[in-house]
Amino acid sequence: MTASPSSPPRAGIIGWPVGHSRSPLIHGFWLRHYGLAGSYDRYAVPPERIEAFFSDFAAQGLVGANVTIPHKEVAFRLCKTVDAAAAALGAVNTVWLDEDGRLCGGNTDGFGFLANLDAEAPGWDRKGGPAVVLGAGGASRAIVWGLKQRGFSPVHVVNRTKARADDLVEAFGAPLLAHGWDALPALLAEAALLVNTTSLGMAGQPALEVDLAPLPAAALVTDIVYVPLETPLLAAARARGLSTVDGLGMLLHQAVPGFERWFGTRPVVTRELRQHVIADLERAS
Repeated sequence: MTASPSSPPRAGIIGWPVGHSRSPLIHGFWLRHYGLAGSYDRYAVPPERIEAFFSDFAAQGLVGANVTIPHKEVAFRLCKTVDAAAAALGAVNTVWLDEDGRLCGGNTDGFGFLANLDAEAPGWDRKGGPAVVLGAGGASRAIVWGLKQRGFSPVHVVNRTKARADDLVEAFGAPLLAHGWDALPALLAEAALLVNTTSLGMAGQPALEVDLAPLPAAALVTDIVYVPLETPLLAAARARGLSTVDGLGMLLHQAVPGFERWFGTRPVVTRELRQHVIADLERAS
């Protein structure tokens, strides 16, 4: 049944599986902090039911939602309109209803990546320069899109299977360049920024083994993995005296635009929120 205008707004996270998502923790924190009426829940929707779920979106009383694996591409296809980031990436991670009740979509992953670096390493993009991105999956697409917006050139996409890097470069064009893993030492010697978008280094996954010796002393190293908070890559960079930014802030900042759309208040990513999520990660470890 569609919510009445006086009903508190309802939003949530849609995925399969979705039980691991920290999004309810983030949005619940903001709802309490700003004293807003509303709710944010998990919606575990299997792939065979996702189109029907979106077709009945308004009837379920939802004003919007985040969308995670494996439904981002389906959401993109079903939205009546999408923002520029979603159009470039071919994937939607945030949906809302317009005034006519039509499903609209956006992608905030690139925004979250950039906002995290803006907050934790102010001025990181002032000089631009070469960037090295490890991995060529969905997260890599959002990040190279963001780096293009900030003027980094060239953006080297490095993947163990070079064909996947070639596909990404073909999709986005200049200033992206594709490489196999063997090119990494030479690329690092010129890099202003190194980004890991792979799952290597995540808890339960093999470590990402990269020799950081060639990196210039002024280079910034960041990892989108946030469990553990300090990955082996970031620990190695810190041991070398390099500036580092962990991946938790990307998760927090990408949630901002959706919350503002659904609940009418633009939230701020604070140290208090960060510690709130870290405490939950520690309890789960």
